[in-house]
Amino acid sequence: MIEVIDLKKVFENGYEALKSVNFTIEKGDLVCLLGPSGCGKSTILNLIAGLLSPSDGDIRFAGNSVVKTEPKDRNIGFVFQNYALYPHMTVFENVMFPLTVGDKKKPKAEAMAIAEKYMELTNIGELRNKKPGTLSGGQQQRVAITRALVQNPEVLLLDEPLSNLDARLRLKIREEIRRLVKEVGITTIFVTHDQEEALSISDKIILLNEGVVQQDDDPQNLYLEPANLFVAQFIGNPIINILPVTVKDGVMSHEEFHVPTSRFAEDRFKEDMPDGSYILGIRPEDVLPVAGEGAFDATVHGVELIGRERILNFEIGANHLKSIVSIENEIQEGAELTFDFAYPKAFLFKPDGTRIY
Repeated sequence: MIEVIDLKKVFENGYEALKSVNFTIEKGDLVCLLGPSGCGKSTILNLIAGLLSPSDGDIRFAGNSVVKTEPKDRNIGFVFQNYALYPHMTVFENVMFPLTVGDKKKPKAEAMAIAEKYMELTNIGELRNKKPGTLSGGQQQRVAITRALVQNPEVLLLDEPLSNLDARLRLKIREEIRRLVKEVGITTIFVTHDQEEALSISDKIILLNEGVVQQDDDPQNLYLEPANLFVAQFIGNPIINILPVTVKDGVMSHEEFHVPTSRFAEDRFKEDMPDGSYILGIRPEDVLPVAGEGAFDATVHGVELIGRERILNFEIGANHLKSIVSIENEIQEGAELTFDFAYPKAFLFKPDGTRIY
């Protein structure tokens, strides 16, 4: 188990990269640190690896603090964004190298056997005699991961490992990473700014913004039950629809609609909701064109085709909205439609982003 407790990092220039970060990672889990650039993801990874020292707080492996432990003694495998392979060595020599130096040095025959074992596991045996410069990005990534695994680390750290690969290869390699680390049973922390990557690969996602954990949860819950407006807007593609609304006397109002708060279901919205100004969040798949009475009318000004679905773009008042419909629904640009909400699936936030319902 990895425990991060009240972790803070302030750099010499005064920049506060982390502000009292707390989370726990269970042994054998694959966890993604997710968030926009500059949110503190890589800083956390470097602190766990020992490449940076915290300004305050603690990091514990299996209950033992490691903040005073040298990086080489933390039993960590680190895969960098640029792979960091030795260009003058063959693939086999790169993979075997960690077993030939330092405290992990093995007899040559044993080191070769371990390297062979992991190269077979990661399906790079046919590359053994090639130099890194002759390999594709995906092949180099496999070699870098294999080199990290031969050390039998307690923790595997991956810093934006797929950012240099094309979209199709990213999909393939992330599936391989998931299979591999689960097969080996190694605790893995995977840094990414790509929500699709995080949602598809992880057991848990730790979503950060400006050095603060916004939500620490399983992937599905970040989408279905966002902790705040930032999470709701960051997770989901297309992005969630956001509308300013007011509530008064049990009625929710926008410049284009007025609906009773009771429509939003008792388990999420309340008829006696306090009067005031709020932000309504509703995902594109929950804004539905309807044949009969709805919440509002709008003219479709753009249609995007994405495989099995169409994304309809339209405005209500000053707000741009999207609706997702089946590809069989042949709605075209210029169509005038009535829309309604899947009310029980809506979210309500305070103006500061705090979630109410």
